[in-house]
Amino acid sequence: MTQTYQAQVYVTLRPSVLDPAGTAAQSGLAQLGFEGVDRLRIGKYIELTVEAADEAAASEQLDAMCDRLLANTTIENYRFELTAIDPAGAAS
Repeated sequence: MTQTYQAQVYVTLRPSVLDPAGTAAQSGLAQLGFEGVDRLRIGKYIELTVEAADEAAASEQLDAMCDRLLANTTIENYRFELTAIDPAGAAS
C-alpha cells in the first residue's frame, strides 16, 4: 500500500554564488523607498505530490528528484518538507 505525500521544495543559491536577480530586486526596492533591505536572494519554490511506501521512501525519491532535475547542485542548495495526505485528501 502506498501513501501520498505533499512536498514543498525550497531551492536557493549557495552563499558563494552571485545573485544578479537578487541584487536587481534589492535595488528596485530601494528605488521604491524600501530602505534597510539587506542580502536579498532569489530562489525557487516547488510543490508536488509523490506516492511512496513510507516517508523514508518518499524522502529518498524527492532527494533524487532534486539532485537530478529540480536543483542545480553545483550552485544551488535545496531542502524539502513532506506532509502525509490522508486518503480523503487532507494533509495531516
